[in-house]
Amino acid sequence: MWGAPAEPADSYYQIRPECTDVPNTRFKIKPGKTLSVRKWQAAFTQEGSLDMGKTLNRIQRGGIHPTIRGEVWEFLLGCYDPKSTFEEREQIRQRRRLQYASWKQECKQMFPVIGSGGFITAPVITEKGQPILDPLVLQETNLGEDSDFFKELESRGPLDTKVIQWMLTLHQIGLDVNRTDRTLVFYEKKENLSKLWDILALYAWIDNDVGYCQGMSDLCSPMIMLLEDEADAFWCFERLMRRLRGNFRSTGRSVGVEAQLTHLASITQIIDPKLHHHLENLGGGDYLFAIRMIMVQFRREFSFCDSLYLWEMMWALEYDPEMYSLYEEPEFEGEKTEGSSKGKPKSINQCGKYERENMKNGGKCSAEGPLPISVFLVASVLKDKSSKLMTEARGLDDVVKILNDITGNLDAKKACSGAMKLHKKYLKKQAKK
Repeated sequence: MWGAPAEPADSYYQIRPECTDVPNTRFKIKPGKTLSVRKWQAAFTQEGSLDMGKTLNRIQRGGIHPTIRGEVWEFLLGCYDPKSTFEEREQIRQRRRLQYASWKQECKQMFPVIGSGGFITAPVITEKGQPILDPLVLQETNLGEDSDFFKELESRGPLDTKVIQWMLTLHQIGLDVNRTDRTLVFYEKKENLSKLWDILALYAWIDNDVGYCQGMSDLCSPMIMLLEDEADAFWCFERLMRRLRGNFRSTGRSVGVEAQLTHLASITQIIDPKLHHHLENLGGGDYLFAIRMIMVQFRREFSFCDSLYLWEMMWALEYDPEMYSLYEEPEFEGEKTEGSSKGKPKSINQCGKYERENMKNGGKCSAEGPLPISVFLVASVLKDKSSKLMTEARGLDDVVKILNDITGNLDAKKACSGAMKLHKKYLKKQAKK
């Protein structure tokens, strides 16, 4: 209701009482600005098609109410086509749930802890595929030395290379799960930790190119909390990884995120050449000090609640109505692909503001195409801290310390606004070249 006071959102993501050093949450549910349950429901036609333009405007004004965040995210991340009907989406949802169940059963047959309500934090096989009868593994798996699993593993003969690589990642996923968002009451329950482990283990199996990398647990964790059905949470995470998996891709010589850091250096050089020169003199010209911000999308720089608000603001600004069709065909073949969309030109009214700017610019922000808004977010943070970095940073340790001090002190909406301004300025300067 208009005029009603803003409501704190912390109660939806409860913090364990003993955790007193977590960043303060700035996001508040603001009547008339935040996308409410009523406004969300009113955005659908009788058949189920969604007015994405109005929805994006509302999200950009005040974020999403926590009670509907999960289902709105499914649209923002391209799980569903806004033009689809309720019935069509239900058919897609059921088909995906069956697919997830099939993959999970396949993984469970290879390693029975999958889907058991538990997870592991110690390696179960050697690099040659031989079982490791570690007491911790036996305790965590509840399998025992005489279990059929270990006997079968020994009698199975040489394991397929893909199976060995997958099983070697399972304990690393478990270690990361144990460290992820442990300040939240939600993860006091082992069943929720296990669900996170199951999803990440399954994703590692089906993504042959990337598998599992550290940082993915931070990206997946909110999906578990927001979407009750495990399969729905998996597909939301899978769609997010379509955007970000290039950052995790390793060629042996380099990691994909290095390309984003190179773009960040180029942007800073154009927007703030003195700062760029100073960072280069300190030995930070590769911008590796910013790798965490890009890899886990500012999860560590904001409180849990504020990071969700930041994400949905970013996705609303970047929204492309062709995303669903680009991701659907063919599945698991990569990220958004140039020239793979067919049909009518997309409506600019159904695009996010950042995407509209890229469209006006002919879709060119770099040789590879438009850059993600996250790169401009980092550039905006650096610009805001430019004076402090110039006067106080005498080495890379100082740069890291100054950037660490922003934790809990950033405003998500202002950060997005700053990124948009830098993006426009960058495009103008690029056009003059």
